[in-house]
Amino acid sequence: MATDKQPMTLSGKFKLEEELKNLLQVERPQVIRAIEDARGHGDLSENADYDAAKERQAFVEARIAEIQGKLVSAEVVDPKEIKSDRVVFGATVALQDLDSDEEVTYQIVGEDEANVKEGKISVFSPLARSIIGKRNGDHIEFKSPKGEREYEILSFKFI
Repeated sequence: MATDKQPMTLSGKFKLEEELKNLLQVERPQVIRAIEDARGHGDLSENADYDAAKERQAFVEARIAEIQGKLVSAEVVDPKEIKSDRVVFGATVALQDLDSDEEVTYQIVGEDEANVKEGKISVFSPLARSIIGKRNGDHIEFKSPKGEREYEILSFKFI
């Protein structure tokens, strides 16, 4: 079964690798110690500490597997190496809201990296889909949760 490659920036890959390292080197050993300590308290059938530790272990192991899967299927892109006269994945785009005149800047990133508060939007978001392939000065329209929006692309760069 072929896995679809998921786009991810270099910094997004680094963050996942750091989380994975923490889970493997810190969280997993802590959970194992907590389970051993709880076992030492006797009857496991009524041991809340043991149940909590086993639940945490299940979460940690699931997250490790999830991150490993994402890293395997990642298509890592370093935005600094992109040369394009159009907006593509990894671009940092300055937009002007044509209704409010407000300027906003977003970087188009992988799904797991998206965080609007940090100015990072998923490549699969309606806004990103509407600006990919466009150029400076182009007007775009898209449906947002707040209704129809119209923007002008002021500039974009790869940083």
